[in-house]
Amino acid sequence: MKIVLSVPEFIEVCKAVQKRPKRIFKMIRSEIRETVGRYLSEVMKVELTEFLGRKPYERRNGDGNHRNGCYHRSFTLKGIGEVGVDVPRDRKGDFKSQVIPRSCQMEEELRKDVCLMFLTGISTRTLSMISSQLIGRRISPSQVSLVSRELIDAVEQWRGRDLSSEKIKYLFVDGVCFKMRVAGQVDSVPVLVAIGVNESGVRMVLGLQSGDKESATCWREFFKDLKRRGFDGQNVQLGIMDGLPGLEKVFSEEFRKAKIQRCQVHVARNVLAKVPMRLKQTVADDIRTIFYSSSKKKAKEYFEGFRKRWEKELPSAVRCLERSIEQCLTFFDFPKEEWICLRTTNILERLNKEFKRRTKPMEIVAGEHACYTLLAFISLKMELHWRNFPVGKRASNLPVLQSLEQTNFTQSV
Repeated sequence: MKIVLSVPEFIEVCKAVQKRPKRIFKMIRSEIRETVGRYLSEVMKVELTEFLGRKPYERRNGDGNHRNGCYHRSFTLKGIGEVGVDVPRDRKGDFKSQVIPRSCQMEEELRKDVCLMFLTGISTRTLSMISSQLIGRRISPSQVSLVSRELIDAVEQWRGRDLSSEKIKYLFVDGVCFKMRVAGQVDSVPVLVAIGVNESGVRMVLGLQSGDKESATCWREFFKDLKRRGFDGQNVQLGIMDGLPGLEKVFSEEFRKAKIQRCQVHVARNVLAKVPMRLKQTVADDIRTIFYSSSKKKAKEYFEGFRKRWEKELPSAVRCLERSIEQCLTFFDFPKEEWICLRTTNILERLNKEFKRRTKPMEIVAGEHACYTLLAFISLKMELHWRNFPVGKRASNLPVLQSLEQTNFTQSV
């Protein structure tokens, strides 16, 4: 587009810009939107020409379909904002533009950005408030929710992805409760979670499935679903879990070669629940001495000392620890550098913590699909972090320390 200005007009424009410098950017954006709108309108006119098979005013015998004017509508583009376009029509109403579909109000890339902003923690109401400034068009909270629902298919594909290529040696399993709206009411719904550690020490979320964490049947079906997706249970060496009813038995039946490590944090909580307040700190210190011993032999010796010290005064607490002590010390059978990661199911508690942090700006999670969508995003974000910190692998030292590490400090004779 060619703009012609006289000298006096150009001088007036310059003076106006000097008084309000920011105005020039508003003028530029306005001109860009108008130009883009005309460009898209011309492209759709070419589309209609190809659809009809003849140019404007060109006549052909036997064809009753013709151009039928146009209608005005708006469309939002990434980096440009809302533009006005003239969509051409044909008399029969058969023409449908592929450039700007009838039901589409914004560019596909912009829809992805809206989804990403929602997933990273911006609520639908807040996103609606700032949408005019961010993308040049106000989006209602319901539209944000509608756009985010488009992720459901992608999330379901991720939840049901093939696991045949994953060689998992450790499996963290637990049930985590999340508040969500179900059938018009807010309930605390448990979600069964499995996080695996492959042979390289990299952690990954393998399964997310709503189900009763107290039910052995639900756990069995959960493990069978992993196997249906190609998961090879023959490689699993250890399962880290809480002492949920029926879980350990089902796990042992589904993964016969694997040992069981019971979460030390959950066991310690169960023991301390049977201890008077004034003795909790002392008993907790004794339990910590057992769990953080240098070897399994030492740990059992410390447990015997614990039993002799507290058996008379706290028999319920002693019996509670005695029932779980063998499963709590299984991690000693594995490489020492991995012990710190195999003691507890804290990795699953971290997933729960991140979920609560994400849903804090929201009033409630709107159903199971919305819960899976947020959990999938959080899981993928955590996996990016886990790749840099493999189980049993120390973080790389600074280059200077690495070079010093290779230096022989022994004084030469």
